[in-house]
Amino acid sequence: MEKNDYSIFESELKVRPDDIDMFNHVHNSKYFDYVLAARYEQMSEFYKMPMESFLSNGYGWVVRTALVEFKRPLILGDVISVRTGILTINEKGCRVQFEILNKRTGKVASDGWFDYVMIDINTGKGCKVTPEMIAAYSV
Repeated sequence: MEKNDYSIFESELKVRPDDIDMFNHVHNSKYFDYVLAARYEQMSEFYKMPMESFLSNGYGWVVRTALVEFKRPLILGDVISVRTGILTINEKGCRVQFEILNKRTGKVASDGWFDYVMIDINTGKGCKVTPEMIAAYSV
């Protein structure tokens, strides 16, 4: 992962049978699920501003762009460490980097980033990220 001024947080997950594709490794779409599950947990635990607080205030985060580089396959039963952290955050949104480490091998299975934008959930249109939100996520 790139070096930046923001914290990197880690969540542990286990590869489940429904994650496996016809080639007996994790389907590429599941990597998105792993990162989103880790971010959901980390928003609450580390930033103290969970997704529910955004939703109750009429806001939501949506993915605008994502880049995933697949390096090594994951298989059934692998335990993974999903490390994520903000690369940039401003009134237009944020870029979150990630790395999925296979704990069995100690090697990176995939890495990349997601660009998120804030939307007003009542209109579905983009809106500005507030200074308070930026401050909460600038740890």
